[in-house]
Amino acid sequence: MSGLSEQELLALAKRVDDAAMKCEEIVKLSATLDDLDWEDAYTIQRLSMQRRFERGEELVGMKMGLTSKAKMKQVNVDSPIYGHLTSSMQRSSGDDLLMSEQIHPRVEPEIAFIVGDKSIKGPITAAQAWDYIDGVCAAIEVIDSRYEKFQFTLPDVVADNASSTKFFLGDVVRKPEEVKDVLGNIGMIMEVDGETKQVGSSAAIYEHPIRSFVALVNMLAELDEELAAGSIVLAGAATAAEFVSAGQHICLKTDALGDVFLNVKE
Repeated sequence: MSGLSEQELLALAKRVDDAAMKCEEIVKLSATLDDLDWEDAYTIQRLSMQRRFERGEELVGMKMGLTSKAKMKQVNVDSPIYGHLTSSMQRSSGDDLLMSEQIHPRVEPEIAFIVGDKSIKGPITAAQAWDYIDGVCAAIEVIDSRYEKFQFTLPDVVADNASSTKFFLGDVVRKPEEVKDVLGNIGMIMEVDGETKQVGSSAAIYEHPIRSFVALVNMLAELDEELAAGSIVLAGAATAAEFVSAGQHICLKTDALGDVFLNVKE
């Protein structure tokens, strides 16, 4: 049972949403809420998303976070977290990332799934999940916590929509049958101004990106929710995040899904 009232939850959602909209730092919620729990955090996330939808943004998909098994063990959790992706966050490879719209952004190399024309209601297995997926591509996610000094607890992160801010999808979209056999170990290299900064594999994404996709569908099913047809799903980061600053050129190179790049502007 939540310890926060509906009015308190709405106020917290407004605080988080205002920070994201105005690109302003706020003190982490847990600084004054010692008992902020997962249920309240996800409620705050959903209420803040509702504010975005009321302003005209549309839900385009979901993102997974905390998909590294090593990181999960380190922070003592047994499942990933998720956030919502809206139309204002979506970009294409080659677009600009504006620092004026960020606070302290970082970039992460990702695998993105594109759901076909059927919604998905869990529980499902990995074998079943492929039947719903229409495409797979590389992506760069930009995360940008709204909390001061990038310091927070995990419920803080969830309340802040898993630090979502922008994502850039690659131009190369493969059909599932083209990549199904190799997706579990695709090499991924993140470059900044031509210099290699992060090297990883899609195997780091919950041991296989499709497992992350399945986990999302099944987590939503626990709330009697489904993953909408046409959704974009970011499966999680393959490496540590990399700080960015104005003037940089960021490029993600992959073995089987082509490249994704963006330019960081003031």
